[in-house]
Amino acid sequence: MTPESISSLRIVLLGAGRVAGQLGPALQQAGHQIAYIWSRTAASAAALAAQVPGAQVLPDLNLAALPPADVYLLAVPDAAVPDVLAEARFPNGALVAHTSGAVPLTVFDPHATIRGGVFYPLQTFSAGRQVAWRTLPLCIEATDAAAEATLLALAHTLSASVQRVATPQRQVMHVAAVFACNFTNHLLGISHALLQEQRLPLTLLAPLLRETVEKALEYPPFTVQTGPAARHDEPTLARHRAALATHPEWLELYNTLSSSIQRQQMADGANIAGPGKL
Repeated sequence: MTPESISSLRIVLLGAGRVAGQLGPALQQAGHQIAYIWSRTAASAAALAAQVPGAQVLPDLNLAALPPADVYLLAVPDAAVPDVLAEARFPNGALVAHTSGAVPLTVFDPHATIRGGVFYPLQTFSAGRQVAWRTLPLCIEATDAAAEATLLALAHTLSASVQRVATPQRQVMHVAAVFACNFTNHLLGISHALLQEQRLPLTLLAPLLRETVEKALEYPPFTVQTGPAARHDEPTLARHRAALATHPEWLELYNTLSSSIQRQQMADGANIAGPGKL
């Protein structure tokens, strides 16, 4: 099956949170029919259905059988995937795919009457922000070749970056994404708070952030590490620790990250950072 061979698929979307909130409209704009939307919170399902012309709210999973569809997409929290699979009455042979980066394909093993798959968008989703689906990596996995072909074709109607990714790779990818996104955002939150204490704006860091990300994408990040920890600048490290004395949790994190940088350099066998760097 190719993108050209699926002009429109009938999709039931189970979930109405941040991922579903962008995935549903994107699929509809790509020419697919979002037939039904379900959520444990009926108001959330109704709100999303209002954004997707033709979509109806599915009031309950405990029906004799769910309405027919080409694909059932589970855009629910990771912990809810097994519960939804156990609760829903999918038609025999239904293609059901979750959107999780961490839940293994084996979650479908107890459900022999359905075909399982993964339709994982590698992106952070936030209310009020639209993602660029054409450049967003979509990672596909399935329990059989036909299911995989359908999910690959569906993914290609949304994104130009589609690839098969097996569970072990995807789970490590998800950990990498947490470091790159969630942990980085937390560190930026600390930066923001420290600057606010001095009545300074976070925008001061914008050129530094852009250069850091651009450089990390151009070179292996460990090879372009800079900063006082990288150059073993003990006087500066001591001043930073003194400045963080009133924030013991952040001080602990500062020390942990500084030590990690230095251990990584020892493992690499080289001091990458030159003198005078940030």
